[in-house]
Amino acid sequence: MIFLLTLLFSVYMGWSMGANDAANCVGADIGSGVMKVRDGIIITIFFSFLGAILLGSNVIKTIGKGVVPLNLLPFDIATLIGMTSLFGAGTWVTIATYKKIPVSTSHSIVGAVAGAGFAYSTPIYWYKIGQIVICWIFTPIGSAIISFLTFPIVKFFFSLNFIKKYERQIIILLIYLTSAYLAFSWGANDVANATGVLIGTGKITPKIASVIGGISIAIGVSTWGYKVIETVGFNIVRLTPLMTISAEIGSSLNVHLYTHFGIPVSTSHSIVGAIWGIGIHRGIKAINFKIARDIIITWAITPLISGIISYVVVKIILIFIGG
Repeated sequence: MIFLLTLLFSVYMGWSMGANDAANCVGADIGSGVMKVRDGIIITIFFSFLGAILLGSNVIKTIGKGVVPLNLLPFDIATLIGMTSLFGAGTWVTIATYKKIPVSTSHSIVGAVAGAGFAYSTPIYWYKIGQIVICWIFTPIGSAIISFLTFPIVKFFFSLNFIKKYERQIIILLIYLTSAYLAFSWGANDVANATGVLIGTGKITPKIASVIGGISIAIGVSTWGYKVIETVGFNIVRLTPLMTISAEIGSSLNVHLYTHFGIPVSTSHSIVGAIWGIGIHRGIKAINFKIARDIIITWAITPLISGIISYVVVKIILIFIGG
């Protein structure tokens, strides 16, 4: 029964991720006026699912075994920690989505797993969490730098005479290609946030978990994905199509690199950092610092809040079952 609930909450976490993180893949495209919301959602669904089933197993193993050794714990304890972690992380991401705030689902699930493990007095790999946190800090910085450096190259490319003749068509093509690559990278890295703890229970293989997560994310994108798209696409920095292409290149490369090493990072951090990096080219005043402040504060408190939720839920369950 607990395992079935864990599976259900895994689907719920995937749904909430899809709703919040769809904006990371296509928000800038829609904000630049080149892509329609419908097209963005279709691209995100297809390529995030592809990324999840092809490369998702890398980060899934980290979430499933690298924060708390779920694979070494008794099945009932591992499953209980997994269930409460998914509930805590999913609840917080749902609240943030309702508020139209892009948050890190990676932060949320790592904090939730640690909180549940702490409540059950299980071993916690703090050194691994420390490594992940360092990567969280460098994620927006890295994508900002890559995007800032990429933009002049993209501008030069479109200044060439033989390109100008087909400028509009090439812009549209690149917008769709870069958003597809970003959706692929997102699916590969973030599917672990919904299904990593399932691997720790030992009942599901990484490939099956990837499929479950990919389907759940697709449902979230299609049903509620438009909520945060408005914030990412219109409220941080107003981007031109060339800026959007540069931002998505920087963000995609950044996330793909971390995925290769099995490190769960935030696609939200990556795309927002990339947009900030591009925004510098328009002048520092072009950046909406009120939105930037709200996003940074939310990033900081996300692992804490999701950890507290899962900690409290575990303690309540233990009171009722006499653990």
